[in-house]
Amino acid sequence: MTSFRDNLFEGKTAFVAGGTSGINLGIAKRFAQLGAKVAVAGRDPDKAQRAAAEIGHDAIGLSGDVRDYDAIRGVMETVAGKLGAMDFVISGAAGNFLAPVLGMSANAFRTVVDIDLNGTFNVFRGCHDLLSRPGASLIAITAGQAVNASALQAHACAAKAGINQLIRVLALEWGPDVRINGISPGPIADTEGMKRLAPDAATREAHYARIAMKRWGRIEEVAESAVFLCSPAAAYITGTILDCDGGSQIGDASRGDPARGMA
Repeated sequence: MTSFRDNLFEGKTAFVAGGTSGINLGIAKRFAQLGAKVAVAGRDPDKAQRAAAEIGHDAIGLSGDVRDYDAIRGVMETVAGKLGAMDFVISGAAGNFLAPVLGMSANAFRTVVDIDLNGTFNVFRGCHDLLSRPGASLIAITAGQAVNASALQAHACAAKAGINQLIRVLALEWGPDVRINGISPGPIADTEGMKRLAPDAATREAHYARIAMKRWGRIEEVAESAVFLCSPAAAYITGTILDCDGGSQIGDASRGDPARGMA
C-alpha cells in the first residue's frame, strides 16, 4: 500500500550503496517500481548481480567496498556514465555484532566504524560532483544506537552517532542544492539483524511487547520513508533523522501494561 503516484521517479537515477540485501534492497526495488533508473553496489559482485536481477527494470549491480574511497568513487562514476547524473543516493552499507568492549578487538571496533561512518562519508563525498543539482536528495541509513546507548554496541553506537552528525553538517554545507537526511529504522522483520537478535517465537513476542505499535516494521515501510524524503513532498526537509521504528525510541511500552502484570 502506498500514497505515492505511479512513475513518481520517472527520469530519475538512484544509487544504493549496500543495496544488495535487506532494507537497502527494498529501497532500491521501490525506487525502480516508481520509475527510477537504479544501480546497487555491494562487496560481492555475484550478489550485486543477483540483486539487480531481483529488482528488474534494467537495474544494474556493481561491486565496490564503501571503505575504499577510490573503489566506491569508481563505482559511482560508472553509474553516472551509464545512467546519467544521480538524483538520489542512499548510503546503507553496515556491519554489526554483539560484543562487550573488553571482548572486542581494536580491529573489530574499527571495522564497524569504517563500514558505517567512513563508508557513509566516502559515498556522500564521492558522489557530490556526480549529482543532478539542484534537487538531489541523499539518505543515510542510521539506527537508534546513535542516540540511545546500548550495552554490547559500543562500535555501532559510535558509528551511528557519527553518521547523524555528518548528515547535519552536510546539510549545512551543501544546501540548498542537495538535501541530506537520515532514516533510523527500528526492528524490521525479514532482516538478517532481527533473525539473529530474535531467532525464536518467545523472544519475538517479548520484543513486540516493548514496542508502542506491538509489532516489527516491514522493509516496505522503510522504503516508503525513503520515497517520501526524496519526493517533492519533502522539498523543505534537510538535516533530519526520520525514525521509522513504531515508537521504539520513545520508551518501553511493556511497562505498566496490566496484561503483563506490571505496575
